[in-house]
Amino acid sequence: QQSGRRYNLFLKRRLRIDKRHQSKDSIFFRDGVRRIDFVLSYVDDLNKEWEKKWERRKEFESNLQKAGLELETEDKKESEDGKIYFVKIHAPWEVLITYAEVLNIKVPIRENDIPSMVENPLDCMLAPLRLPEKVMHPEPDYFTAPFSKDKQELYLINDESTFFSPSMRNRIVNYILTRCPYGTEEGKKKFGIKRLLNNGTYSAAYPLHDCQYWKKANDPNCDNERYTLYMEWARFLRFYKEQPLDLIRKYYGEKIGIYFAWLGFYTEMLFLAAVVGLICFLYGLFTMDENMSSKEICDPAIGGEIIMCPLCDRECEYWRLNTTCASSEYSHLFDNVATLFFAIFMGIWVTLFLEFWKRRQARLKYEWDLVDFEEEQQQLQLRPEYEAKCTQKKKNPVTQEMEPYLPITSQAVRFCISGTTVLFWVSLIIASMIAVIVYRLAVYAAFASLMENTQTLQPISGLLTPQLATSVTASCLNFVIIMILNFFYERIAIWITDMEIPRTHMEYENRLTMKMFLFQFVNYYSSCFYVAFFKGKFVGYPGAYTYMFNRWRNEECDPAGCLIELTTQLTIVMAGKQIWGNIQEAIVPWICNWWGRRKARNNPENLYSRWEQDHDLQTFGPLGLFYEYLEMVIQFGFITLFVASFPLAPLLALMNNILEIRVDSWKLTTQFRRPVAAKAHSIGVWQEILNGMAILSVVTNAFIVAFTSDMIPRLVYYYAYFENEDSPMSGYINNSLSVFQVSDFPDRNKPKLNPENFVICRYRDYRYPPDHERKYLHSMQFWHILAAKLAFIIIMEHVVFIVKFFVAWMIPDVPADVKAKIKREKYLTQKILHEYELEKLKERLCQGDKRATEKEFIATEGRMELSRAL
Repeated sequence: QQSGRRYNLFLKRRLRIDKRHQSKDSIFFRDGVRRIDFVLSYVDDLNKEWEKKWERRKEFESNLQKAGLELETEDKKESEDGKIYFVKIHAPWEVLITYAEVLNIKVPIRENDIPSMVENPLDCMLAPLRLPEKVMHPEPDYFTAPFSKDKQELYLINDESTFFSPSMRNRIVNYILTRCPYGTEEGKKKFGIKRLLNNGTYSAAYPLHDCQYWKKANDPNCDNERYTLYMEWARFLRFYKEQPLDLIRKYYGEKIGIYFAWLGFYTEMLFLAAVVGLICFLYGLFTMDENMSSKEICDPAIGGEIIMCPLCDRECEYWRLNTTCASSEYSHLFDNVATLFFAIFMGIWVTLFLEFWKRRQARLKYEWDLVDFEEEQQQLQLRPEYEAKCTQKKKNPVTQEMEPYLPITSQAVRFCISGTTVLFWVSLIIASMIAVIVYRLAVYAAFASLMENTQTLQPISGLLTPQLATSVTASCLNFVIIMILNFFYERIAIWITDMEIPRTHMEYENRLTMKMFLFQFVNYYSSCFYVAFFKGKFVGYPGAYTYMFNRWRNEECDPAGCLIELTTQLTIVMAGKQIWGNIQEAIVPWICNWWGRRKARNNPENLYSRWEQDHDLQTFGPLGLFYEYLEMVIQFGFITLFVASFPLAPLLALMNNILEIRVDSWKLTTQFRRPVAAKAHSIGVWQEILNGMAILSVVTNAFIVAFTSDMIPRLVYYYAYFENEDSPMSGYINNSLSVFQVSDFPDRNKPKLNPENFVICRYRDYRYPPDHERKYLHSMQFWHILAAKLAFIIIMEHVVFIVKFFVAWMIPDVPADVKAKIKREKYLTQKILHEYELEKLKERLCQGDKRATEKEFIATEGRMELSRAL
């Protein structure tokens, strides 16, 4: 019986193979002529909603055919698992030209005759980085104009089947699918493929890739652009090559193209920041032996004789300063004169990056025919969800048509709920940060008592101080909490935004972006802000320590400063986020696809069709690019807001981004279904967020140099309080430590043991000694240093801001040659259109058409003259 079943299965497969005359990579209907522009899939499960889903599909597909689309259904018997139906959609010429006019799609009217840019003399040196011309520029450059059905003779239509690219075709079909009705339920008109996907009527909707990524298609009519993208762009071994942006744009659309253009440009600019940061780091490395502060700390006659006050109450003992020798030496790597230079440099670098990106973006807008692209045409159209949920209507004062609207009372209630939810989740993030701080305070005492009292830790105590041990473990814990919170508030942000029912696509994206960025900003940066600006600043002094919740004593900074701890925090969170991000982006989709295809690999290739192969891939949803931008913008914050503490941050970001470009391209080309093409002429609201972070970074870095590093106290000592003219920095450590009389300790703080009967101990502050009349109050040197810090912040901010605004003013947003080309193209396009109209009028006059009057003829000539004048 079992052998009989196998034989029947063999016959079934054989019949299916014989039945198919097309290649498994075919992207055409069974006739081999009509291209498949979109595919819908569904599983015909016989549950209680089966009949309702069947009626929805019947009505929806009927309305699609009424809209002019052509459908062809593949029965579930033809599918690999025998369960899935595939509905293939083709948009015929009439539908394409109708909606090309509606969507204002630009098409070629004449080949571009504007001379190309003068060749760069360095091009020969950059030749190894270049890709072949046919890959970089897959089609000629044309003058273009918005499509009009009445002027078809004007356009370069050589072949109707290839005139509109596949990305244009799937964009048009998607536009129809999102607005096609499928019936009325509960008194409301229902429409749109998104709702049908949400309620399970269809399981998937996607355009097709044109071939397999690892080999070319057998069908000569296939463009094989996916294969080219994989070979030339999506492999890591091509990391040093430029990106084929024109081919990316042609295959995936402008929105994805502009993302990769921005990511590539950001990575190029990071190279300069990484080189300068590496030089600053090497400066710190080579001058470690010259650092007088660490020399004095490590000197047994100086640091070995300085007795420090206990690091915690009761349990901790007195300790010698030279036990922090190693950490003080390493802190010099990041806390030196180069820190100040690098902070100023990065303030200017950020401006150069943003200004040069505007120029690059302007050039892409011209090259990709987006100069006259109106965001209203795509982004400002009403969202189908808005139209479906808003039952009330009112007249639009501009169009004088009835449109759905959301009453003000409903908007107010939704915004109140949204605002309360956002505040709650931000408070939750802050509460988690406070919990980590409490952990730091509680564990700090434990580490301090262990490392000072336990002989078994002596081999590592020189490298791992209590402060550093606490910082490392707290940073790891904080990273885990960040990842857990990420999982929740991504879904919360989408839920809140959906609840607000934004009117347009642009409004929806902007609101979601601001919420997600606010959550991420607080989540990722709060711990860094704590270490940079709060830790060690509100400690008090021996005998009058400051306590959190009246229980945990606030943390002190290492005698060498808090900068090394900020560096540790930044490194762990930044590196951890990048590693985890790459695992999520690359490994997870690969595992999911491998698991989904494990059965299909055992079947003959002829049974695994192009639509089935794509169906088994992951979905690159409408928020796919949103998460990519968010990841990079958070990284941008790490390398700008706190870069004064870690000059190697741009180098880490550069290495990550080189990998990121290839990971993103690999997963998009090999692991995801082909996204629906969409237009975009900029990176949108992310540009404003980057501008805001650039301004904030100047402030944060000025405060880091002033309050977190030890640069200002050292400079004040160097110029005003030095004791030895031959070596101005000698004696700085002794000068920076105040004296406390052990007998003044209250019982709460006094150590249990004092075997060596120390009389005094030292602590990091500028206070008068116990024998002074102003005992334990801040000394005049403290106020001098504070004044110097505030003066430094004001001067640095003003200098950097002046340079930033001057650089921004000097660099025009649009290159001069692009401005000239735009004007030239507009003039020539208008001239071509007017000449076309003039010829048509002449023909009508010659044919005796009474409608073609002399006034019409004169008006057309007048428009041509005006065009020339303009």
